[in-house]
Amino acid sequence: MSGFVEKPEPLQVPGLVHLHTGKVRELYRNEAGDLVMVASDRISAYDWVLPTEIPDKGRVLTQLSLWWFDQLADLAPNHVLSTELPPGAPADWEGRALVCKSLRMVPVECVARGYLTGSGLAEYKETRTVCGLALPEGLVDGSELPAPIFTPATKAEVGEHDENVSYEEVARQVGADTAAALRQATLAVYSRARDIARERGIVLADTKFEFGFEGEDLVLADEVLTPDSSRFWPADQWQPGRAQPSYDKQFVRDWLTSAESGWDRGSEQPPPPLPQQVVDATRAKYVEAYERLTGLGWS
Repeated sequence: MSGFVEKPEPLQVPGLVHLHTGKVRELYRNEAGDLVMVASDRISAYDWVLPTEIPDKGRVLTQLSLWWFDQLADLAPNHVLSTELPPGAPADWEGRALVCKSLRMVPVECVARGYLTGSGLAEYKETRTVCGLALPEGLVDGSELPAPIFTPATKAEVGEHDENVSYEEVARQVGADTAAALRQATLAVYSRARDIARERGIVLADTKFEFGFEGEDLVLADEVLTPDSSRFWPADQWQPGRAQPSYDKQFVRDWLTSAESGWDRGSEQPPPPLPQQVVDATRAKYVEAYERLTGLGWS
């Protein structure tokens, strides 16, 4: 059992219909039929949405996604229509709400990996493959792959693990043409982002995208290339053969599995609130990732 420690009551806003509460985002529909996506400061770990929020996290995710959408505009159209607050929306939505196109979403997590770690490493250790793709012998945690690979996963409900699947399974589920388009777009966007990040001293180890269709056009949706959807490592500390320092919620994971937290990950008990030093350190990592990637100061 996992999910929300305590699922929040969605805010009711005149003119908006609440559609969904995700791990991090609230989704609404406006009277024009467009989607309004609001990033909260919630944080999740080990399939739990924690009771403690990380200040500014929602704004960092939204502003970083917008910056990346601009960098990728010639490769993939995106779903953003406006950053203006809907009438009647609370002031604290500023900087973390987007008005987006309503797309026909493809039910596949489009994962690109340029380095071996995480669930890919676990599979490689057993079979020397990732999502059915054969990889060379001798790779270790953090190894750069010979070329980026497309390793899709099926989307899971809140509190459940996404499940890695083969390319052939994706083709069976969504059709061969759509599967090919997803793979091509995922690897093209990853490769562009990897090169941009590398110029800024950051290794983009892996990331996941979501796509939807507007008519016949494949459109990049949701968030892109944030510390929530990607593994970012400081390039000057990259050292294959060990877990890498990262710009994400590793402080949260480390504290939850430490003796100090008193939490048993294997139990069905929800995790405890985070101490202030973990909140501050996690916020600092999100802000640092934003500043290093964009070259802009956070305010």
